[in-house]
Amino acid sequence: MRIPRPRSLAGQLFAMQAVLVAVVVAGCALFTYVSDRSQTEDAARRQALGVASSVADSPSVREAIRTPDPSAILQPYANEVRRHAEVDFVTIMNTKAIRWTHPDKNQIGRPFLGHTEDALKGEPFTEVYTGTLGPSVRAVTPIYDNGRIVGLVSAGIRVEAISERVQDQVTALFGVAVGALALGAVGTYVVNARLRRSTHGMNASELSQMHDYHQAALHAVREGLLMLDGQFKVALINDGGRELLGVNGDVVGRSVAELGLPAPLTGALLSAEPRVDEVHLTASRVLVVNTSPVSGGERRGTMVTLRDVTELQSLMGELDSERGFTQALRSQAHEAANRLHTVVSLIELGRADEAVGFATAELELAQALTDQVVAAVSEPVLAALLLGKAAQANERGVELVVSEDSSIDDGLLPDSLPARDLVTVLGNLIDNAVDAAQGSVGARVTVTALADESGLVLRVSDTGDGVDPAHTEAVFQRGWSTKPSGPGGRGLGLALVRQAVSRHDGTLTVTEATGGGASFEARLPLPGTEAEAEAETGRAASEEASTGRFSAKGTKVHAEPESGPEPAPQPTPHGGTV
Repeated sequence: MRIPRPRSLAGQLFAMQAVLVAVVVAGCALFTYVSDRSQTEDAARRQALGVASSVADSPSVREAIRTPDPSAILQPYANEVRRHAEVDFVTIMNTKAIRWTHPDKNQIGRPFLGHTEDALKGEPFTEVYTGTLGPSVRAVTPIYDNGRIVGLVSAGIRVEAISERVQDQVTALFGVAVGALALGAVGTYVVNARLRRSTHGMNASELSQMHDYHQAALHAVREGLLMLDGQFKVALINDGGRELLGVNGDVVGRSVAELGLPAPLTGALLSAEPRVDEVHLTASRVLVVNTSPVSGGERRGTMVTLRDVTELQSLMGELDSERGFTQALRSQAHEAANRLHTVVSLIELGRADEAVGFATAELELAQALTDQVVAAVSEPVLAALLLGKAAQANERGVELVVSEDSSIDDGLLPDSLPARDLVTVLGNLIDNAVDAAQGSVGARVTVTALADESGLVLRVSDTGDGVDPAHTEAVFQRGWSTKPSGPGGRGLGLALVRQAVSRHDGTLTVTEATGGGASFEARLPLPGTEAEAEAETGRAASEEASTGRFSAKGTKVHAEPESGPEPAPQPTPHGGTV
């Protein structure tokens, strides 16, 4: 047997409102009926008392009472008054309550049925009494002649007549009540039809379950979810969204432009066009942003999803480096095969001594490059990076030079400065410099890596065209590049460098290199150095003055020439120089 589906919320509300309207209308009708009946009865009492008082005050009545046969004069008069005053009877009687007039002539001369005691005392009164015409509301008042009571007058309206008056009013009231009920039902239906569309016909339990699932999903999903209304104000944000955007406090109801997000990310969120897998950088994260408008016949807002790909981006950078190393090794393997063929050919020609000398020289040059790089930079990750980048640069016709000033001992770097961030900073700076120097006269990239009292210094200079002073700030923005966009896009490397440097409270500067080109320098504080103390002071001040949100330390941008000449390079094999 199929269990009937519970009535929808709109249907339940319609039924409740219809019953409520019916009860209200019925209550109002009952109250009005009781009130009208009471008012009609009071009106009948006043009408009867007024008619009786008017008759009692009439001089012709007093004159008729003085005659031997008062009925002959008063009966026609009473009937005339009864017709014009719209009462059911006007009875004029003597002080002994013997009728002189009555609508029924047969009752003339008979005793009046009702109370007359108060009237005989000079006090007019009203009452409901059952007489010859049935129950009636009547008034009894005395007739004075020269200060003494000479008779009584009673005027009355039958209760049946009063009920007929109320019945007419009730009929009209019933029509009004039916109209009010119909109008209320129509209004309730219209309101609930709109509610039914808004709730998609779901009942209360389904809406409650949806709310519970909605809340559970919001807190369970690690990705960031952000809901913007039609005015681009935050309507909904989950825990993941707060963490990825770095916002604290109550942000619901605030505009996206007030959240202090980077300009490109704010522009993407404010855009009316959908965004698909766009990469955006915040102060400490790399986010993939997707936006989709929420429509239901009209634009209701925007749904935004955020994915953190900071780790993935770092791994992709390392993978790109590994691919570069692989290409360099493939090229070197090709060169090694050529040299091996040369050695074999020399041996076949009987020139063994020349073959041994040629092979030994190649090994000595390769080992010299490795020894010189390791001697200058004994930190293994940086040394490996420099060797690989030297081979890559050589393949692109660029000479990579490690300056004599470079000096980083193994074990110097703290655990708080992971090798991955160093690869991100130095690797992207070198790649950017090689791109800039490629094709220039005497294409060369000079790398300086050293540790001094200011912390770790990573400086990369090139012989390219340099940085236009108008672009000294834009060069660190995501998407900025002087090269055509490739399949994977460009303009992310320097933005990642600034992000990594800022994450470690360092500084990043760009200056004009000696002889032209650009010189990028990253300084990262190390434990026990002055830079570390300054960074701690800056962090404390920032936490005290801000709301806790990340604020990138200022990226210094200069256009003046770098002071001091670069050290003279020493040639090494494979295009590298130490």
